[in-house]
Amino acid sequence: MTAVTAVTAVTAQGAGRHTLRIVGVGDTDSYVKWGAALLGCAPAQWSSRFVVLETPLAVSAEQQGAALAGSGLPALAVSRLTLDEFQEQLTADPPDAVLVAARGPLARVIARLVAHIEPRPVIVTGLPGISIPATRKALLFRAQCDLFVLHSHREIASFTHVATSQRFEPRFALASLPFAVRARVDDTTSSRGTDLVFAAQAIVPLEREDRLEVAALLIRAAKANPARRVVLKLRAAQGEHQTHSESMPLTDLIDELGGPPENLVTSTEPMRRALATAEGLVTISSTSAIEAIALGVPVIALDSFGVAPELINEVFEESGLYGSDDDVVHRRFHQPNKLWTRENYLHDARDDDWGIRVLELVALRHQGVLEPRAPLRRRGGVIRDAWERKLALGRFDKSVAGSLAMVIGVPLRAVVRAGQRARRAMAPPVSAESQNCETPDAKSRPSAASR
Repeated sequence: MTAVTAVTAVTAQGAGRHTLRIVGVGDTDSYVKWGAALLGCAPAQWSSRFVVLETPLAVSAEQQGAALAGSGLPALAVSRLTLDEFQEQLTADPPDAVLVAARGPLARVIARLVAHIEPRPVIVTGLPGISIPATRKALLFRAQCDLFVLHSHREIASFTHVATSQRFEPRFALASLPFAVRARVDDTTSSRGTDLVFAAQAIVPLEREDRLEVAALLIRAAKANPARRVVLKLRAAQGEHQTHSESMPLTDLIDELGGPPENLVTSTEPMRRALATAEGLVTISSTSAIEAIALGVPVIALDSFGVAPELINEVFEESGLYGSDDDVVHRRFHQPNKLWTRENYLHDARDDDWGIRVLELVALRHQGVLEPRAPLRRRGGVIRDAWERKLALGRFDKSVAGSLAMVIGVPLRAVVRAGQRARRAMAPPVSAESQNCETPDAKSRPSAASR
């Protein structure tokens, strides 16, 4: 039975006595792009809309347009609301399901809110790109969600292992990365562009020295072939927010090194449009690598800074995509190993089961037997909840409880952090022997943090 047939069958059995209504909600660029695109790939019989939540990190109008471009979700289905306005809408007319497409701390706030809506919608969540290695924190933040959407067989296995080891019991579902679904082409397609596109990332690499090396590499690559462009693809224009705060933009570092050659240009257009003129894509660990592969555009996963969890590039092991600085300069791009693609984001779409799982949960909701998932137990009670809401929403949280929590929480956090620093200062020094306990692989591929 195909995924589409199974979805139709489940719909006919109960959940589909009316059109399934699902509302996505998120704030930052990567989550808005992912959430809207996932809903854009949802079964045709679903009624989908998306809410861009007003927070200090919410996308600008330009970022929102770029994130929605090609998502399959019509502009009229997208609105911008405060959390209070979103809560009012949910309370007045609860949908069947809510897709929480947000950073961990905000996802926890939204899930807690949705859990109190009657009748409670099914709470779906997920992550907007490459999520290897799996982390305990990603699960903790989304503990109240009914379904956790992942994007590869490898991610399912990795998150299942973490969940089992931590005695969590989340429900996982598989969905092809929506960007890859819309970009996927025949294997015989080849790139006809001439641009070297570099996908910039806000915190990869993290250290200033490493980011300067990236800036110098882009200048070097541009000078090596003045007739062809090097395109620095940015996630945001100057002054716009991103999912991760960027303190050392590559554009500034390029200026420090004397400025860009004429053929080194920047772009904030949608990635799909940038790849349309690409000879190849260079990245350290951006999800754009998957989008490029799906389009038939070859890739270099730059491993000059090593392979490590903090670089989010371990996922490319055995892919055949790793490349050096010289590979970038000489434009020696790679196509991925097909065995790797099947386990990592480019599996057969018939393996996807997220639509079926949502429908099954909605059917349980209609029968009144969908058990709510308990929130993570933490110290602090309602004050802790108000504190987390205030941190996530900033000036957009007008609640008295949030203001009170800040009055109590800010000095308390300062005391806690001072105690942590004092304990670290009193800890015995690490021996030279233990400092040098590295595996051969760690020595041959130093991580960015160790440089």
